[in-house]
Amino acid sequence: MFETEIAALQRFCTLLEREQQMLGKGEIDALLQLVQEKNELAAALAAVAKQRAEALAAEGLAADRAGVVAWLAAHPSARRARTDWSLLLSLATRARELNRVNGELIQLRMQHNALALEALLGTTNPLGLYGSDGQSSLPSGHRISDRA
Repeated sequence: MFETEIAALQRFCTLLEREQQMLGKGEIDALLQLVQEKNELAAALAAVAKQRAEALAAEGLAADRAGVVAWLAAHPSARRARTDWSLLLSLATRARELNRVNGELIQLRMQHNALALEALLGTTNPLGLYGSDGQSSLPSGHRISDRA
């Protein structure tokens, strides 16, 4: 029942792990292809989850975790489905954690880039390149500083 979703989620976790390695190494150019793959796989995962939800709804069950639990309770001989559901939940937790860490790595990379830009331009506004009025806080005609 969950085999397709498990396989897709395993591939998604693998992509998230590759993304984490690339972010850690600063391999930014390679991320563009990976982001495309990740988006395509996320769409596939959404489609599989929609199929699961429709199957649950067809049996009069909620299209969520409670619906799956109810389905499993109504089918006590479906041991494989119970094992697969547990694996699916574990993989979803792993994907969520990998995505969280990758988000933090992206934030760190952005902060690093903002600090580097501040050093090059000699500005005093390292993380907020725009003022409260939404305009660039960098004076016009500013040159790259050779003091950095």
